[in-house]
Formats: sequence, structure tokens, C-alpha cells
Amino acid sequence: MPRKKKVIPDLSTEEKIKEAARKVFLKKGYAAARTRDIAEEAGINLALLNYYFRSKEKLFELVMVEKMQKLLGVIAGTINDESTSLEEKLQLIASHYIDMLTANPDLPLFVLSELRSGSEHLIKRFQFGGMLLKSSFFKQLQEKRPDINPLQLVLTLLGNLLFPFVAKPIFQAVGNVGQKEFDAMMADRKILVPKWMKAILKSK
Repeated sequence: MPRKKKVIPDLSTEEKIKEAARKVFLKKGYAAARTRDIAEEAGINLALLNYYFRSKEKLFELVMVEKMQKLLGVIAGTINDESTSLEEKLQLIASHYIDMLTANPDLPLFVLSELRSGSEHLIKRFQFGGMLLKSSFFKQLQEKRPDINPLQLVLTLLGNLLFPFVAKPIFQAVGNVGQKEFDAMMADRKILVPKWMKAILKSK
């Protein structure tokens, strides 16, 4: 009896589906997105999409994990670097985050909205909380301000970096801020946010 021929995945088709899924999920979110929408975006039929990815859930998880890695992973190396000072870490985190979010402006709102919709189990996969608590950055914050819970300082830092991108539509509508002006403001925050954090760390 002839051996069944093994099907070799077409990586270009698989990548097309992933790219289409990224666009559809970012635009519509998990609940509103349909596999038919993704197939149409990828320019393939639904049967072929189902051949590569058995369910919408599996495809969404792949995209969501990728987005989480982008959002949380951008500072992983920085916070664990014992050779840099606290001030240097603040500058690097601000610069890395703003560069990444400028290139991916819809990312924070997408991740936050999907986490609120029941995808919080995915964040546990990264064990970011444990990594942060054991990091050189966390220890430096504790040493600098033993009277403040370091998580308060981390929340303040991330809030200053993430919130402008979440609130971007409000800025543009209320403040008449165009894309060029917004980008300039975010570039300024690479300098301003570390300065603000240093002021907080020195205040009593």
C-alpha cells in the first residue's frame, strides 16, 4: 500500500493568513471578527484557512501572544541589565516604548480591550510579573525609594508611556492635534518622562 504523501505547508500562504488575522483582529477585535473576514482579507477561500488554522480561537491566540510579546518584551532585556543605572534604565525604557508604540499605535488599546474580554490567561504565559519583581530595575526602585511600593512607580512610568497612545483620538479631536504634532509630542516624552520619574524618585 503506497505511503500517504506528507503535505508540506505553504509558508507564504500561512504568513498571508497571519497578516490578515492581525489586521482583522486589530480592527474588529476577537468577538466581531469572523474567519470569513480573515479569509477575504488574505485573498483565499475559507476551506484553505481552516486547513492551516483549525479555529478562530487558535489563530487569535497566535496573534494575541505575538502582540503581548511586542508590548511586554520590549523592556525585558533592559530591566534585567545589572550593568545600567536606574536613570539609564528609565531613559532606555521610555525610548524603546515610544519607538515601538509609534510604529504600532493601535497595540495598547487592542491588548487592553482583549484582556478585559477574557484573554488575561495569555499574560500569565509570559510570567512578566515574576520577571519584573526579580529584575534589577525593581531592586533599584526599592533601594532608591524604600518608602514607596515599586509597583506604584512602575504604574506611573507605564501610564506616562502608554496612556497617550490610548487617548490619541481624544487628543486629536479635542486638542486639534494632527499626526505630525502627536509624533513630535511623543518624541519629546522620551526626554520628559525620565525627567518626571527622576523628580518623583527625589521628592519627599
